[in-house]
Amino acid sequence: MPARPTESAIDRSRTSYGDDGFSTYLRRAFLASSGYDDEALDRPIVGIAVTKSDYNTCHRDMPALLDAVRRGVLEAGGLPMDFPTISLGEILTSPTTMLFRNLLAMDTEEMIRALPMDAAVLLGGCDKTVPAQLMAAASSDKPVLLEVVGPMMTGSWRGERLGACTDCRRFWGRHRGGELDGSEITSVRNELVSTAGTCAVMGTASTMACLTETLGMMLPGGATPPAATGARLRHGAATGRRAVELARSGGPLPREILTPAAFRNAVRVLSAMSGSTNALVHLIAVARRAGVDLTLKDFDVIGADVPFLVDCKPAGSGYLEDFHRSGGLPALLKVLEPLLERETVGVSGKPLGALIDESPAREDWQTTIRPLEDPLGAAGSLAVLQGTLAPRGAVIKSAAASPHLMNHTGPALVIDSAQDAQRILDDPDLDVTPDHVLVLRNAGPIAAGMPEAGALPIPAKLAQAGIRDMVRVSDARMSGTSYGTVVLHCDPESAAGGPIALVRDGDLIRLDVAARRLDLLVDEDELERRRADFVPPELPARGWRRLYAQTVLPASEGADLSFL
Repeated sequence: MPARPTESAIDRSRTSYGDDGFSTYLRRAFLASSGYDDEALDRPIVGIAVTKSDYNTCHRDMPALLDAVRRGVLEAGGLPMDFPTISLGEILTSPTTMLFRNLLAMDTEEMIRALPMDAAVLLGGCDKTVPAQLMAAASSDKPVLLEVVGPMMTGSWRGERLGACTDCRRFWGRHRGGELDGSEITSVRNELVSTAGTCAVMGTASTMACLTETLGMMLPGGATPPAATGARLRHGAATGRRAVELARSGGPLPREILTPAAFRNAVRVLSAMSGSTNALVHLIAVARRAGVDLTLKDFDVIGADVPFLVDCKPAGSGYLEDFHRSGGLPALLKVLEPLLERETVGVSGKPLGALIDESPAREDWQTTIRPLEDPLGAAGSLAVLQGTLAPRGAVIKSAAASPHLMNHTGPALVIDSAQDAQRILDDPDLDVTPDHVLVLRNAGPIAAGMPEAGALPIPAKLAQAGIRDMVRVSDARMSGTSYGTVVLHCDPESAAGGPIALVRDGDLIRLDVAARRLDLLVDEDELERRRADFVPPELPARGWRRLYAQTVLPASEGADLSFL
C-alpha cells in the first residue's frame, strides 16, 4: 500500500504559475477568505464529488447525504471539500444518459487529479452515475470510495403496491392496451415515484450499487438502504470517516481493489440478482479501465453455476426495500459464499471472507433472498448470445423473458430508428402478428449513443388484443427495469455495418436461448449483395457527439472511448 505524501494535499497539484512557492502562497491566501486557516488546511483533505441537480430527481436528497459524509470526515479529523461534476438524471436527459456516461467519467477523473485532495468520496446513484464514477476511480491514483443515494420507497394504487420503474412500464402497457383510461393512468403516475431515490426495483441503479459493494469500492451494507432512511445517512457518515483513514494511509488504491477476482465475484452477484443487462456494458468498461480482461463470454461462463436468488422486479416480484430488510447485499454474499472468492479486499480493509463471516446467517422468515438449494430460478438468468445476427455478441435477460418465446423463429419487422418506432407501431393497419420479430437498428453507440429503446412497445393493435410480449432485437439497450423477450446490444451495430443493418422485412430470425444463438436466416450470397448497398450514417457535425461517435468502442467492449 502506498504511503500518504508528507506534504499537505493543499500544497500539491499546484496551479502552474512557474513559481511553486507563489502558487502555495496564493492558494492559502484565497482559502483564507473562506475561513480556512493553516490548521484546517494541513488535515487530510477528502474531496466529495456531488451530482445534485434539479434535473436529477433521484438525487433530490443528496444534500442531506453530503452533510452526513462531511460530518463523518470532520469526526475523523479530516477536512471535507465538495466539488460538482456532471449530473446525469436518467429521465430528463436527451437523447440518453448513456451518451454522456464517458463524459462524466472524464469529468470526475480529471477533477480528482486536478484538485488538491488525499482521498475522494463520489456521491451518485442514478443509472449512469455509478458506472461513470467507477470508471473514473479505476483511472485514479488516489483512494476513492463510492456512496449512493439509495433506492426510493414504494407507493400504492388501489391497494396495489408499486414503484418505479418496472410498474411504470406495466401500467403504461395496460393503458396502451385500453385497460386504463387517461384519468386512471394519471392517478397511477402520481404514485409510482413516491420518494427521492433511485428506482425501487433491481434496475440499473440498484444493480450497479450492489456490484460496487461487491467489487469493494463501497463500504459493506451501502448498496440498499433507502434514500429516505437514517440508515442511508449513517452509512454516509461511516464513509466519510473511512475516507479520512484511507487519506492518512494512502490506500488501498482502486487499481489494488479492482482485481480479476473482484470482477468474477461481481459477475456471480449479477447472475444471482438477475440484474440489469446494462451491467454487462458497464462492468466491461470499468474492467478495461482497471486493466482487467473481462469479456462478454465471461458472463456466461462465470454465471453458469449461479442460480437466480433475489426476488426483486423485474425478474421477480419484490422491491429493493424488501431486499434491504432481508439483509441486503451482505446477506446475499453470505448465501453465495460457496461460489465466491473470499480473498478480495475492498475499501473496508477486510477480506471478503472475513466480512462474510461477520454477517449473520440467512433467516428463514425472509423470502426475498433464496438459499442456493431453493432458488427462484435456474442458473443463466442473463444469457450472452452469438450467431449470424450478432457475431460479436448480444444479451438477453432470460429470467424476465417469456418461456414460450425462448426458442422462436419469426419474420422480421424492421424499424430504422427509435424516432420512427411509435409512428410505426401505433399504426392500426400495421401488418404484424405475434410471431413477428421486431428489429430496431441505428440505435447503437455510434448511431445514437445507445438509448434504452430496445424494449419496443408491443404494436398497438396487438396490445389491444391482449398480447404482452414479442421477441424484440436491437443494437440498443433497455432499462434495467424493463422485462420481456428482448435481445439487446447486437454487435457489430448497424452503423458499423453489422448484420442487423442488412435485415429486411420478412427475413426469418431464429432465437434459441438454450443454444445461445441469434441467427438471421438469409443465405450469405444475398447478404453480400446487401452489404454492397450499405451506406454508413453521417457523423454528428461537432462537439462531444462527434468525438463520441468517432471514438466509442462497441458494446461488447464496454462502449468506452478508445483513447481512455
